[in-house]
Amino acid sequence: NGAVPGERSKQDKSVKRGNWGNQIEFVLTSVGYAVGLGNVWRFPYLCYRNGGGAFMFPYFIMLVFCGIPLFFMELSFGQFASQGCLGVWRVSPMFKGVGYGMMVVSTYIGIYYNVVICIAFYYFFVSMTRVLPWTYCSNPWNTPDCAGVLDRNLSGRAALNLTQLLNTTQKRTSPSEEYWRRYVLDLSDDIGNLGEVRLPLLGCLGVSWVVVFLCLIKGVKSSGKVVYFTATFPYVVLTILFVRGITLDGALTGIMYYLTPQWDKILNAKVWGDAASQIFYSLGCAWGGLITMASYNKFHNNCYRDSIIISITNCATSVYAGFVIFSILGFMANHLGVDVSKVADHGPGLAFVAYPEALTLLPISPLWSILFFFMLILLGLGTQFCLLETLVTAIVDEVGNEWIIRRKTFVTLGVAVVGFLLGVPLTTQAGIYWLLLMDNYAASFSLVIISCIMCVAIMYIYGHRNYFKDIEMMLGFPPPLFFQICWRFISPAIIFFILVFTVIQYRPISYNEYIYPTWAISIGFLMALSSVICIPIYAIYKVCRSEGDTLLERLKNATKASKDWGPALAEHRSGRYAPAFSPSTESHLEVQPLQPEKGQSEVVAASPVQGSNGSAHSQDSRL
Repeated sequence: NGAVPGERSKQDKSVKRGNWGNQIEFVLTSVGYAVGLGNVWRFPYLCYRNGGGAFMFPYFIMLVFCGIPLFFMELSFGQFASQGCLGVWRVSPMFKGVGYGMMVVSTYIGIYYNVVICIAFYYFFVSMTRVLPWTYCSNPWNTPDCAGVLDRNLSGRAALNLTQLLNTTQKRTSPSEEYWRRYVLDLSDDIGNLGEVRLPLLGCLGVSWVVVFLCLIKGVKSSGKVVYFTATFPYVVLTILFVRGITLDGALTGIMYYLTPQWDKILNAKVWGDAASQIFYSLGCAWGGLITMASYNKFHNNCYRDSIIISITNCATSVYAGFVIFSILGFMANHLGVDVSKVADHGPGLAFVAYPEALTLLPISPLWSILFFFMLILLGLGTQFCLLETLVTAIVDEVGNEWIIRRKTFVTLGVAVVGFLLGVPLTTQAGIYWLLLMDNYAASFSLVIISCIMCVAIMYIYGHRNYFKDIEMMLGFPPPLFFQICWRFISPAIIFFILVFTVIQYRPISYNEYIYPTWAISIGFLMALSSVICIPIYAIYKVCRSEGDTLLERLKNATKASKDWGPALAEHRSGRYAPAFSPSTESHLEVQPLQPEKGQSEVVAASPVQGSNGSAHSQDSRL
């Protein structure tokens, strides 16, 4: 921890902000944050659509050249300054709008993500029954078109000729789909027709916000303990479902659909674009969460190692989840006598329609359903903890006085209550339309722009040499050459490629057969713009407020690192960060006595040098 041998009082801990209890808590929290619902309901489908096993090739290339470097950059950025997504921009105050953009994005995602968790809670509760409510077509909400996989009218299906079989399959609506659309959502016909609030969903939304608040009641001290369960148990459930899935008839067909490589698709730009986008969104880059989580690390923590472990775990989970999903979809396709492509789906359609329907075919189906939805709840909560902590940390760090630090719990409560109230419209009959609108627009290309500007600000405005020196001071070794090249050239180029790809591939949003009206799409674009617009607005404001006679002087002063940029603890501010002890800089630093029991004359000014193997050396400069 950078201590001089024989000095036990040098702690490498921030008493004021707090730290993780140990390194495992940080790694598990970051894994919980990165591994979310998208790993289960988006990646397997993307893989199957984009050439099966061949998709893995561009996916892992994008992971190495874009995912891991950006992940390492955000972790090291937050850890070095020990500040949330706003405070870190002391590095170049003009770009603080990037931090506000991250907050806006996290707010949008936090609102709708908890609604998805609340629907999973609802399914979790209704699964506690002898027969799952979406098993048969004999319920009041079912229509004459309904045909369940367990209903007797399907048993003679094999005798039908091929034309009739295709017609029956196309006309058929499953009981799980009717349960989802007609009972759980009670879906209205238009996004503008909100209808009434679905009270069971509203109750579950309240439950999910209470759970998130209780887990974050003491900030990272309490959430760090909760993640021992929430980040690890989904893997237990995935393994149970995997073992159950591969023992079923037709499972191999489903897995072959998922993995069989179609090498001709590698030449398709869409496949590379999907791979880059999936890596980018899956790791949670530019949400502000990574910077926030890393800010609670000790200064000399090896975040380089952590970033590689977390990124690879995230991608391995996506691949593993594909086996779990497609083994059971293959079994269902085999049971119905149709192609796997007829039952494959993604997003809410997979989680709340296709997969629950497949589970009804298993013996003791309520048990598998409870396990599956419990896993979805835990995957969602891991991400939600970090989204809420990002907002709370940004607010507390920005105000920064003792009064608000002591009342951080009330800030958390306030943010949770506002999040709950803003989520209420998403529990109405048109709620799913709004949820998908937010998912498609609020956190799509705006994230790409934020990330690109962040790369440019750190590498070219603050200066890559300065940043590499900062990392060397923190870790004891400069970032490897590969990362230096990626940060300066390759990652920004890939991010720009994702942005161009997103614009070219843009299609207006639709939900099943419903096409969104123009006014709704305009609201979607306004949501996307609301996070990006923070950047130029704050930059103009900062330039106007900066000192200088000419515009160029003002620009230089606005982009120059502020005096209080650097390590948060006074004991780590060595070299060019050594304090000049002016009142303005001293007020922002957390000064801790190295040896409180000794007199002032015997205080040691030691400059620790962290060895690359993690051991600490020190040049003893005792006077």
